[in-house]
Amino acid sequence: MSSEREFDVVIFGATGFTGKLVAEYFQAQYGNDSSVKWAVAGRNESKLNDVKQELGIPDSVQSIVADGDNEDALQALTKRTQVVLTTVGPYQIYGEKLLSACVDNGTGYTDLCGEPAWMHQMINKYEAKAKETGANIVFSCGFDSVPFDLGVHFLQQHATKETGAVIEYVKGRVRKMQGTFSGGTAASLKATMAAAHKDKAIMAALINPFSLAGNEVIQAQPDGNKPYFDEALGTWVAPFIMAAINTKNVHRSNYLSGYAYGKSFQYDEMMMTGPGEKGEAMAKHVAQDKSLASDDGPKPGEGPSKEERENGFYDVVFTGTASNGDMLAVSVKGDKDPGYGSTSKMIAESALCLCKDVSLKGGFYTPAAALGESLITRLEKHAGLTFTIEK
Repeated sequence: MSSEREFDVVIFGATGFTGKLVAEYFQAQYGNDSSVKWAVAGRNESKLNDVKQELGIPDSVQSIVADGDNEDALQALTKRTQVVLTTVGPYQIYGEKLLSACVDNGTGYTDLCGEPAWMHQMINKYEAKAKETGANIVFSCGFDSVPFDLGVHFLQQHATKETGAVIEYVKGRVRKMQGTFSGGTAASLKATMAAAHKDKAIMAALINPFSLAGNEVIQAQPDGNKPYFDEALGTWVAPFIMAAINTKNVHRSNYLSGYAYGKSFQYDEMMMTGPGEKGEAMAKHVAQDKSLASDDGPKPGEGPSKEERENGFYDVVFTGTASNGDMLAVSVKGDKDPGYGSTSKMIAESALCLCKDVSLKGGFYTPAAALGESLITRLEKHAGLTFTIEK
């Protein structure tokens, strides 16, 4: 991207729980790096300055006052930076005006969106103009969907290298995870379900696995909504709450790549709960858990303590039978809790990767389609993720 603008990245929403973690990461990782020009933005200047003071961010990092409802302020902000990194969700409620301003001004955009119906609407509404202006819009740059989107990409590269062909059916399996989903994720889920009950088109976009990939159902997909014993993996598996968004992003990556994974590609995501009666009981418990959508779930702006974030982790395996009959597998692991500690690092590196490492033509992308190998390199070097070939 052009480096003529004042900033490389502006963190929009830096006074919120996750935005503050992103700002903290930028200062720790790039505070002494003169090649990275960044600023913080939000509605309230005094709160922005309080965050900077608390985190030891110097006055040389500018505070930009911009309300998500003020179109003039958003236009001015997006003209000053190469990339906007926004943590202000639910995006279907707070996101469109900022996204529209980025599209208008050819400005890059990264978010933490896990709202497929809104993403579907935004692609239909703005993609043609983004291609005209050169705006590169990259949704879902946190735990949904970076480890999963890049994990499938990494496995397919491994399979192609080993066998000369991609794997037709990839299983994404959460092997271990400790940590919490964010209050923003919970709020987005509730907002999405409320919108879907009012609008059949939104419900259709949620149900269709290809709603971000041209909308045409080109291959029936596995049903990951019920627990079962997976003979190939030797474990019970249960539905995974993030699958509804991650699977759609993976199919969009395939679509954007001209079907590099093939038109008969199948993908599902589930959680491993272990073998035997204990594994079965856990799988059934997970399948019945509706806590994220309840009023008792996490609230936006709330989150785990620093100790809880530091002690969190995740381990996801991607596996499938290659064209020669071999079972291949890769893993993606993160060293912090998924919803906050790791997510804040992933979106930071995604924004910098979009700004500094890739050359795109404008449009709406997934992390794998836009950033691919460059982002894997960044995440392994800086963000505590590891991508490992297991077999």
